[in-house]
Amino acid sequence: MSVTVRIPGPLRKITEGADKVQMEGEDLSQLISALEAQFPGMQERLLDDNGELRYFVNLYLNNEDIRFLDGLKTAVKSGDEISIVPAVAGGC
Repeated sequence: MSVTVRIPGPLRKITEGADKVQMEGEDLSQLISALEAQFPGMQERLLDDNGELRYFVNLYLNNEDIRFLDGLKTAVKSGDEISIVPAVAGGC
């Protein structure tokens, strides 16, 4: 079950410049574990010490925010696309 994971610019140093990678897993939690196995350091940038998604990181499954789905337990299937989007802060 191959899922495409889109990597944002700030995390591409971990993926040796790759802007997307193919991962295997049944849910988002397994995909993050697979990312960590292939690209050490990825998990600590995505998850906090409690294993929850960091507040400044957004994950989208096929353009839907996982916070409105089943969070890290959201099931994935072959052909799905995950986007990692760091939150952007700013103002005038």
